Amino acid sequence: MSLPRKLKMEDPQEISSTGGCESDIVTEKYVVDSKECASHVQLACSAQFCAFPLDGNQLCLWGCRGPSHQLLILQGHLQSITAIAFGNQETPSLICSASQDFVMMWNLEECREKIIQGMLPRGTVMSTLLGKVLCLRFSPDDHVIAVGSGNTVFTLDVKGHSVLIELKGHQGSVTAVEFCPWQAHMLISLSEDQSFKVWDHFTGSLIFSSSILTAYPLLSLLIDEESKQLVTGCADGQLWVFSLIEGHHYRRVARVDLRKKSETFITRRVKSGVHGLPVDQWTCSAGASDLDMGTQPEASRPVLSLSPCHLLHRLSSGSRGLSSENTRCLWVGSPTELCIFNLANCEVEAVLRFKDFRSLSVQVAGSCAVTSETINRKAYCLLTSMFENKIAVLEISPAVLWRSQQCLGPGEALSVLASSCVLPTSPLYFGTVKVKRTKPATQKQPVVQRVTEDRPVVFHTKVRSSGYALAPHLTMFSPKTNIKNDGRRSLKCKNSSKREEYPLENSLPSRLSKQVAMAQEPAAVSCIQFSGNGQWLACGLANHLSLVLDASLSGTPAAFSGHDGAVSSICWSHDGRWLLSAARDWTLRVWSVRRKEIMLLLGREALPQPVQVAQFYYMDTFILLSSGPELWLLKYHLDTCKDELKRYKLKSSYKLIYRASLSNTADVTSLSAVNDFYSYIVLTAGRDRTLEIFDFNAGCSAAVVAEAHSRPVHQICQNTLVLNLSRTDLLEGCAARVSPSVRLSGSVCSQCAPPAVQPLGSSFTTQPSQAYNLFLTAAIGDGVGLWDLRTLSRCERRFQGHPNRCYPCGVALSPCGQFMACGAEDRHAYLYELGSSTFYQRLAGHTDTITTVAFNPAAPQLVTATLDGKLQLFLPE
Repeated sequence: MSLPRKLKMEDPQEISSTGGCESDIVTEKYVVDSKECASHVQLACSAQFCAFPLDGNQLCLWGCRGPSHQLLILQGHLQSITAIAFGNQETPSLICSASQDFVMMWNLEECREKIIQGMLPRGTVMSTLLGKVLCLRFSPDDHVIAVGSGNTVFTLDVKGHSVLIELKGHQGSVTAVEFCPWQAHMLISLSEDQSFKVWDHFTGSLIFSSSILTAYPLLSLLIDEESKQLVTGCADGQLWVFSLIEGHHYRRVARVDLRKKSETFITRRVKSGVHGLPVDQWTCSAGASDLDMGTQPEASRPVLSLSPCHLLHRLSSGSRGLSSENTRCLWVGSPTELCIFNLANCEVEAVLRFKDFRSLSVQVAGSCAVTSETINRKAYCLLTSMFENKIAVLEISPAVLWRSQQCLGPGEALSVLASSCVLPTSPLYFGTVKVKRTKPATQKQPVVQRVTEDRPVVFHTKVRSSGYALAPHLTMFSPKTNIKNDGRRSLKCKNSSKREEYPLENSLPSRLSKQVAMAQEPAAVSCIQFSGNGQWLACGLANHLSLVLDASLSGTPAAFSGHDGAVSSICWSHDGRWLLSAARDWTLRVWSVRRKEIMLLLGREALPQPVQVAQFYYMDTFILLSSGPELWLLKYHLDTCKDELKRYKLKSSYKLIYRASLSNTADVTSLSAVNDFYSYIVLTAGRDRTLEIFDFNAGCSAAVVAEAHSRPVHQICQNTLVLNLSRTDLLEGCAARVSPSVRLSGSVCSQCAPPAVQPLGSSFTTQPSQAYNLFLTAAIGDGVGLWDLRTLSRCERRFQGHPNRCYPCGVALSPCGQFMACGAEDRHAYLYELGSSTFYQRLAGHTDTITTVAFNPAAPQLVTATLDGKLQLFLPE
């Protein structure tokens, strides 16, 4: 078939640059000159063809497969084509086109046969005079076609060639329609009235109508079947993600500003040094025009199209960064760029700017459509020019685009579980205990005779002793030594000390069991933490008190008073004997839990600024705290002398071992470190919205993550539950991987774990070693982020389905490592599965904003604290 004269077909344009990287990323395959501008037309791409209007009323199909890229031109419309859509079934291969005069359907197999026979292919008229059609969509089985014309959605019967039903209710023009893949009766439509509606197109009834989402029209729509989420694109460049899970009532999961996300993505690349060219020579898409963003006026980036991207499924096996099986990516098309958007973490993975490739024929797009080819691992992008009559087809390599723009992570993979011994230059080296060497047996020891003297028991030396210091003259109780011990008693005692395993099945606490007020007058609960054995709960209040109560929230709590400000941080020691509290009165206190007395006090004279966060560290060897922009590592000694006459004098002491500041000298807003086993890694967050990881073995900063959240992080939550290691792992790692579940012996390197310290730890649950590299960060207005210490260049997942706009709400990881709990401002606590961005369950029964949450490490219990000073205990159903 010869091509018409008006169709100009150019040779593939291999884009070249000074960096020589564009030809591997994008290739302009064909450029079409049309008589009419085709901007604002719904284009269509499938695995075999890219379809676009030619000269207004002709339907042109460009073949994606094969070296020849055959063209197929279909004629039949009298007026300009405004919308095109492909069918979902492979056979028969259908395509539908619409204009103001006709809605026509074409069978591509029949069209090819007629062309071979020398006949003119003709389409089937489905309907006439429906008005200006802006959108088309086939049902999953290709039996129904949804047509958006004006403010009405028409459903057409493919076999009957008739209108089935009319769906009316929008106040503006319908811009996009989509069928739900797993619910055949459900149809979703977008409109310029800034809302979306869910219809039952079988009965013609309205299921759900959203409120006005934004001040701009909604333009694009995508339903992700795997995550059961609805993604909509706005004219102001925002993405709205909603949950389609039954019972969630179309609740919003996330809202993303693509302009800000692109700026954050570029900022991380600049700081990590991804580009290899000087700043004035950036023409590669990996770094072109990045520094001009601050001087250019802000412009909206309408979301023209949304389509699936199969990038992660191809890179999951060989890429260290993209390893999540449940992660999905989208192609997001806008007038000036095409980006890969990660639906799991709501981050931009890669950006392809049209202006960075100056040889492209279309620099500003009016319409866009993208399809991903699974055979040759390419993506085809169909663009129509906004101001010209050009139409271009681009071939893109998503893998090369992604690799060229990934931020450089830390030089060596970081891990919470250490793989080397403590260095002699490490600040932690001072925390080891040296074994006292005894003299050989052959060497004579000096003989010392101990003589019992008759000493007075009163203070006056002239008063004669009453004789209480003398040895007793008769034995009142003598132990029975002739009883044979068969070992049963010791075995029974040993078994009684074992703890039950944490139930991993049906262990999600979701039933409200008890609610307790912590004070007579409302006082916010700022922090809570369970003890290591799960038997006690400590909480810090805004009324200057620290309370310790039973894990079941029963009985009278023990009060620890002494602070003059709201308690901001509270922490148990690993052995459960000590309690650490920091308050806004510029003091830090260590308490004896049994005696309810203060053991160590740090005040204004020792601290340059108030303590934001403090905790025990390195198996209770140190105290780690943040004061302003600095981290302090304190070695301490607690005097346990029971001299009743001198108990008012504190003989406990401390010493500053190490001090470190954040790279940008910003104040520390949160920190976290593992205390249940020996680890060198300390996580910090700064007020400049960065995350910084310190390696205390090396005594330096190991990695910095810029723009971790849109606001400063107020909490970092680690997976700190202990793990079980084998004896082989312990010896091979020189005890650097030591955990509390393994008892140490003298054969272990003394610089890795002090032989004097023999932690027993917890055996409630066991998790894979990789799970301990996961941690959560929470920020007001930006939800919760899930991070992997090994891949710090990107957030693994975002949880934004809970409202948190004004007050910092806490987060916690479940002992099984499968769920995350967080507070919210709608008087509900939220439970998430770590593998899904949509919340799993909402927990009701609260009377105010949930400030903090905590899981019991020994039993399936969840405790939440509210702003009005109440604790709620949740148990399994």
